[in-house]
Amino acid sequence: MSAEPAGNQPVAAVPAEELARAGIYRLLANLLAHPADQWMLGMMASLRTDDGAVGAALGAVGAKARDGDAEAIGREYHDLFIGLVEGEVVPYASYYLTGFLHEKPLARLRRDMAGLGVARAGAVAEPEDSIAGLCDIMGGLITGTFGEAAPLTVQKTFFDDHLAPWAPRFFADLEAADSADFYRPVGALGRQFMALETTAFGLAPSAAADRAIGETIRQ
Repeated sequence: MSAEPAGNQPVAAVPAEELARAGIYRLLANLLAHPADQWMLGMMASLRTDDGAVGAALGAVGAKARDGDAEAIGREYHDLFIGLVEGEVVPYASYYLTGFLHEKPLARLRRDMAGLGVARAGAVAEPEDSIAGLCDIMGGLITGTFGEAAPLTVQKTFFDDHLAPWAPRFFADLEAADSADFYRPVGALGRQFMALETTAFGLAPSAAADRAIGETIRQ
């Protein structure tokens, strides 16, 4: 987990459609935070193709997991995200938006995290504006990990400020990366899911719109 509550707060019950959204964010967070091991591959092997672009992308990730080898995936992860100097794809908002790490996007994120009661997990050394960290925070806002489940307007503001400006381009780059094999459908999943969230967040912020975001995942 890349982020944690700033204090001990209860997690409220969350509707099933919102848990579905949070589940995709957390799947992406886990896949991008570290290489998938055999246990995780086994868990993802049950993912099957469903209707819609996101469902198809989830099925493609599941198919790769069923045939995946953790050692090979570890090498691929290194080539994609770490490399000898840097990986083929640099998974940080500051880099995508400014060309450098530890820039203003990171400072703005830290300010907003503090306002939301979110702190970086103690065991995590990388900057908070990693794609894994941002997906983890979005999942937590949806489920109420950091307190009560965040209203749709709060989720939308965080998404618009910290994911929408660069995450679609990152996932497209990951999908097209020369080193990508297992991570190619992960990139497709992220790209399709970011497009879905962008469209759904364009609806008027209301209880009906909140339900629509979760429902469109299954379409």
